[in-house]
Amino acid sequence: MRKVFIFSVCMLLINASAFSQVRNKYKYEFIGGIGPTGFLGDLGGADQNGSHFIKDYNFNSTRFNVNAGVRYRNNKSPFAFKGMLTYAMVSGNDALTKDFIRHNRNLNFRSPIVELSAQVEYYFLNEKTKSLYSIAGLKSKKKKRKFAPYLFAGIGAFYYNPREKLNGEWYSVRKYHVEGQGLPGGPKQFSNFNVAIPFGLGFRYTLNKRWSIGAEFGYRKTFTDYIDGVSGKYYNKAVLLQAYGPTAVALADPNLGLISGATNAGQERGNPKYKDSYMFFSINVGYKFTKQHRTRAKF
Repeated sequence: MRKVFIFSVCMLLINASAFSQVRNKYKYEFIGGIGPTGFLGDLGGADQNGSHFIKDYNFNSTRFNVNAGVRYRNNKSPFAFKGMLTYAMVSGNDALTKDFIRHNRNLNFRSPIVELSAQVEYYFLNEKTKSLYSIAGLKSKKKKRKFAPYLFAGIGAFYYNPREKLNGEWYSVRKYHVEGQGLPGGPKQFSNFNVAIPFGLGFRYTLNKRWSIGAEFGYRKTFTDYIDGVSGKYYNKAVLLQAYGPTAVALADPNLGLISGATNAGQERGNPKYKDSYMFFSINVGYKFTKQHRTRAKF
């Protein structure tokens, strides 16, 4: 009887160790996804005075993003780490809002966003696998929680390049210095690169030991007000014309003429008090993979 008991315990430990190795084997995961992208800035917005918050979002300006990355996760820890590369398009158009002042301004833009970020995820409700063993039959049954919500935050860098549409053609806002960047009395030229702070929430659903699906919503705080190419005041059009030509003047001020004097030099073109931001929502697919080595069971 004692030998049977010792044998049963040994078999139980072997099965538990093997299960533990399988569970912890798949720590690395490829991630890929697609979804809509939103922008909050000076251009476009809801049918009200600009607020630079979610209530100012105009759904007509929604565009799309694609992303890919790698996640590292040990099931024994509530934390995971991932690196992500995302390509997106953002846009805004004063013609899409009924706010009288912004509609008269009549500016528009689109810009690519290429973002590289490192993020930490916190799983406040982790996937759960519980093994129940029958010593007599040496059988194992598993109970699983396949749904796992999480919060995430991180840091990233992104490239952007705002362009404005004029007479059917797209022109680089930065190239034409539309707010007098670098000219006497004008602001400094803005960079095409900036820092983003991504944060948000998501969930994943485990299909099997390798595949999973999920969804994620993330907000990006940035430190630039030029993603849409608009930030400060209207510049002296005569000086702009001399420096960069008639195209620069047309891009700087395509107003509809509904408000007299609204676009004279020194008048507000944008609001530099608030920085631009953007949002990603994506439906993701994950595939777990393993390193090419075996680990020995430890007792």
